[in-house]
Amino acid sequence: MQVLSRTRKFVSSRHLAVVSGLLLTMATAGCGILEDRSERYVHEKEGEPLALPETADPSRFSQVMPVRKIDPADGSKLYPSDIPRPPDMTSEILEENYVVEELDGRTWLLVNDVPGRIWPAVTSYMNEQGLGVAHDSPQLGLLQSELANYNVRARELLELPGVAVDEATAEPKAILQVRIAPGVRRKTTEIQVRKLVSGEGLEEGASWPGELIPWSGIAEPSEDQMALQKRLLANMGEFLQAREENKSFSRAASGLVAKPLVKLISENEKAQAIGMDLDYGRAWAEVNRALTESGIAVLDLNRSEGWLFVDFRSADELKGGWFGWFSDKETPRHTHTVNLVERDAEVRVTAEVTEGYSGDHKPEDLLTQLFEYLY
Repeated sequence: MQVLSRTRKFVSSRHLAVVSGLLLTMATAGCGILEDRSERYVHEKEGEPLALPETADPSRFSQVMPVRKIDPADGSKLYPSDIPRPPDMTSEILEENYVVEELDGRTWLLVNDVPGRIWPAVTSYMNEQGLGVAHDSPQLGLLQSELANYNVRARELLELPGVAVDEATAEPKAILQVRIAPGVRRKTTEIQVRKLVSGEGLEEGASWPGELIPWSGIAEPSEDQMALQKRLLANMGEFLQAREENKSFSRAASGLVAKPLVKLISENEKAQAIGMDLDYGRAWAEVNRALTESGIAVLDLNRSEGWLFVDFRSADELKGGWFGWFSDKETPRHTHTVNLVERDAEVRVTAEVTEGYSGDHKPEDLLTQLFEYLY
């Protein structure tokens, strides 16, 4: 027994010496047994471009993390003193900053900026397109162009038929109106445009139009007019985006920053409802958008009756308890109802729980989260 004990001690000491020597070697070599791969990206070959179907719109596809273009001849100079700067991660946001939206026969350009900064840029757009500005009202948010009939560029923009200047005097007169208003979401602006032609529901005088035409009181646009509005808004969005760094501010148009169109109504520090200073159709669309963006599942809805059945359970409730890992996906469940009612020239949004739900989320929690995505 004594000899066996000594043998074990000898083997243990030997193993300890080997491990200690290995650790010492790794320390003195600076962990050199691990490959240094920090320079691999410098010499990496460029991959094949993404092949899209013929029906796809290439403008809707872009790199998730864009890499700055580098001349291969200078690639050897990048390491270690001239490593390229990381890509600007705001580029994707800026690409989506100018979005043309449509709802119930209306279309507008949504811009993530305040009206006071958009007003001068839109004025520049009208001047550069040969439209000019004949009348404007910053208080109403309206810009009205001069007659487009006598300018080649303006005629092309408004899709007027190509005729000689003297022949243009005999054709119906056409102008462009632009409406700039605060958006539903905070610090956003919505821009609408429309082409007005004399004789099409508008009285024509010798000096038509001699004054600013009110925005309301004109019939809904036809399909062709809607298509033109979308093209004009897309064209304006490209113009505004190209001149983002040169934006100025209009003090006159700063008055467009009026009271919010969406407000949270609370009582005793608890959310009771959401008030929306919008027509019913727009309010319904915004509530639907907010539910989608906040990740709240809509199980059923009825626009005419003004209700949406949603699943607003907490993350812990969706796990399904101890045995939730058996199922791949939790079955949706109607836990709350969102109601929209027109009241006192506004749309009032409320929420309530179903009888069978006894979870953590209360109606005020749903309204608070919904308000964050609405405004």
